[in-house]
Amino acid sequence: MGEDSCNESRKHWILVTALALASWSGLAAQETPWEKATKAGDQLSKQGRYPEAEKSYLEALAEAEKSGVQDRRLANSLNNLAVRYRNQGKYTEALRLLQGALTIWGTIPETNQTDLATILDNLAVVCLNQRLYHQAEAHYHRSLGIREKALGPEHTDVAMTLNSLAAVYCAQAHYKEVEPLYKRALAINEKTLGSEHREVAATLNNLALLYHNQGRYEEAERVFLRALAVREKTLGLQHPDLATTLTDLATLYGVLGKYALSEPLFGRALAIMEKTHGPHHPEVALALNNVATLYHEQRRYVEAEPLLLRAAEIWKKALGESPEVAISLNNLATLYGIQGRYAEAERLSRRSLAMCEKVLGPDHPEVATILNNLANLLKARRQPVNSELLHRRALAIREKALGPNHPDFTLSLESLALIQQDQGRHAQAELLLRRSLAIREKVLGLEHPWVARTLLKLAASCYAQKHHSEAESLYRRGLAILEKTLGPENPELADSLQKLALVLRKMKRNTEAMEVELHARALRQK
Repeated sequence: MGEDSCNESRKHWILVTALALASWSGLAAQETPWEKATKAGDQLSKQGRYPEAEKSYLEALAEAEKSGVQDRRLANSLNNLAVRYRNQGKYTEALRLLQGALTIWGTIPETNQTDLATILDNLAVVCLNQRLYHQAEAHYHRSLGIREKALGPEHTDVAMTLNSLAAVYCAQAHYKEVEPLYKRALAINEKTLGSEHREVAATLNNLALLYHNQGRYEEAERVFLRALAVREKTLGLQHPDLATTLTDLATLYGVLGKYALSEPLFGRALAIMEKTHGPHHPEVALALNNVATLYHEQRRYVEAEPLLLRAAEIWKKALGESPEVAISLNNLATLYGIQGRYAEAERLSRRSLAMCEKVLGPDHPEVATILNNLANLLKARRQPVNSELLHRRALAIREKALGPNHPDFTLSLESLALIQQDQGRHAQAELLLRRSLAIREKVLGLEHPWVARTLLKLAASCYAQKHHSEAESLYRRGLAILEKTLGPENPELADSLQKLALVLRKMKRNTEAMEVELHARALRQK
């Protein structure tokens, strides 16, 4: 949902390195050129030196092709090069290479079935990146079947595939299917590895992300804290995986408005990434982006800007034209738009859009995200017609790519509804919001914060149409959900309390209105 993620999918993007060759080729008296190039690519990848890693993998591929034989070396080289292309957002190229690797594995006598499962996993990751959900599911189910048969149903590699399959369901907001998979993976890892193993922590982190996406914030915090404790104990205080949990917990606290808890966790994660990877690694860029996002939410725009600029420069140098660079430009554009720097914002937003369309294709959901932000910018620049056109294009992309019952589809529905409200077309806005509400209640449950925010927007449309009694009911229900999920002192409540007070005054209930206004004022002063 939105910017949330249900799985640490990069942990399951597997490099088949020269080390995997040893069981096939036996002990070599001297390292072959293929092995040398492959190991060099692996090392450069770990250092975040991706262009150089790509060159090494291309050298390994050339060495593998010299024999003219379709063997394990060629399949491995295709796989490793596909990893690099996938990380650059070159999904079409990555998919082609992986399909070639899969074909080769199918022709090799006595193929190691778990190696085949690895290729299937990597194919599934690329399909997931392209929102080809049914294909990703099929690859993971086949991989799961191979591993269960070859290794047994309680092997840790089975747990890994369960985690990955859960990510596919999570991306589609099929949350009922997700939790049993994570819990089965967790049970396997706890039984096989013990309750304080790094793989247990990884699954706990994924489960906590699921709870976050479902608005089950108290459960999410509890599970994140357990994952954090295990990772600190098993990995030490400077491991990148620990930084992942720190980031996810910090994000949760940010959603809850607990900025004093969130900021030091983000800062700690950034320090870990800089120490372990160096100051110019893409993971450092991601950490910088996270801190900047927190500053943005706190309206600390001057502090956010240099972090976003540094993140964009790191990603540009490491990845070239890529989804990450496009997203960083989009974040900068959003920041500039809020500051009223509209010309700069629109220039960056259009550049971000062009790059994203080029790298991912014009119908990718990330394109819809950028379209949505550009539309909001045009709305601020008093171009409502152009803004509505972009919102409708984003709506069409999300409906086609994600389906009409995905929570992200409702983001476009509600953006269009706000356009209608601004133009005084409240009846049309109400229809869009009721459609969004039905989707969110069905997919997310009746007490999710996204449901609450739809209720509050719907209340505004009802108020504008002088349906005061219904507006009051909607405001009170929305506020009750937010108080329960975010806490009764969250500053987000203040604006909606003020609007509820206006409804009460229209209904001549001035004493109640005054009490609500005092509550709103107290929240703003905290």
